Amino acid sequence: MDIGAIFSNLFEGSGFANVTDVRQIIMIVLACVLLYLGIAKKFEPLLLVGIAFGMLLSNLPISGVYHPEFWGTQIDPATGELAKISYSTILKEGGLVDLLYIGVKIGLYPSLIFIGVGAMTDFGPMIANAKCMLLGAAAQLGVYVAFALAIALGFNGQEAASIGIIGGADGPTAIWLTKELAPHLLAPIAIAAYSYMALIPLIQPPIMRALTTKKERETKMEQMRSVSKAEKIIFPVAVTIITCLFLPSVAPLLGCLMFGNLLKECGVTDRLSDTAQNALMNIVTLFLGISVGATAFYDSFLTLNTIKIVCLGLLAFAISTAGGVLLGKVMYKVTGGKVNPLIGSAGVSAVPMAARVSQVEGAKANPSNFLLMHAMSANVSGVIGSAVAAGFLMAVFG
Repeated sequence: MDIGAIFSNLFEGSGFANVTDVRQIIMIVLACVLLYLGIAKKFEPLLLVGIAFGMLLSNLPISGVYHPEFWGTQIDPATGELAKISYSTILKEGGLVDLLYIGVKIGLYPSLIFIGVGAMTDFGPMIANAKCMLLGAAAQLGVYVAFALAIALGFNGQEAASIGIIGGADGPTAIWLTKELAPHLLAPIAIAAYSYMALIPLIQPPIMRALTTKKERETKMEQMRSVSKAEKIIFPVAVTIITCLFLPSVAPLLGCLMFGNLLKECGVTDRLSDTAQNALMNIVTLFLGISVGATAFYDSFLTLNTIKIVCLGLLAFAISTAGGVLLGKVMYKVTGGKVNPLIGSAGVSAVPMAARVSQVEGAKANPSNFLLMHAMSANVSGVIGSAVAAGFLMAVFG
């Protein structure tokens, strides 16, 4: 028995001997940094930890858990176009993450997550203060500005639409749209979307203070009216019918969001509502995080386009925040000082963190301020607004 040959063969078959590109090492280090941010700094840990670990797995040499060449994210040398997806090949030859990624590619995970989000969302504040729906619409401004800038930077329409949706501050929506329009950009867009959602307490307050006066921030808002149970039951049904008739492409996301909310509000499906909020959300979050992270493969992720996407995403998020606050200022003037402009920043879709930031900033200006429920009305409007924006972009570019 040749001991030397055995050890030589073991080394040649190891990952150490199969590191062929320094970018693999960079991606492994980056994955570890993201793990640190998720665990130590608690930046969206429920998804960021999974995304970072998926990134780690796919960039370890010859791990075989993910094959980017199966997923139409690489250029076919023969045609010069993105390679076509063969699900039969994936089922026969794919690794663990390839199989999990099927749920992303067919749009299953984002829709299931929206069932859970709907089951955890109270639309009562929005129903009681319907004018705040305008703030959710205004806070989509960054989506369209980033779209226009992405076009100017050389991205095509489908890529630009996928980049722009980062401004909606809704991770599942960004994933849903990108997997259809620009799957080769899924990793940088998903990571940017979730990273900026986690950084809301750092990104939004300076913008909010810069665009408002101390007097505006001190504004106290009246207590909302009580919303009846019938209103809460009718609302998800009515929104689904009206919105999906205008934009059929938004049905998978908005329909699941409203279905989850109906489970919560109807009063006869408590067990299903509890499952959607807990077991279903946890399982899908596990699968979604690790499979999206795996798409951050070194040869497609470490590019100039990724830097552009990260910068455009930050700009989109900032402009969306500004759009909501500026409309809040208009409402402040129109109502004679009855609307605090700070709640406009909650018009982005990051529930409930954006609403909490509005409350914190309002309390700093006036300790007797209680803006949370008013901010939540804008916040849940943003969830609908980002889904509608995604449906519109899908209808145009899909």
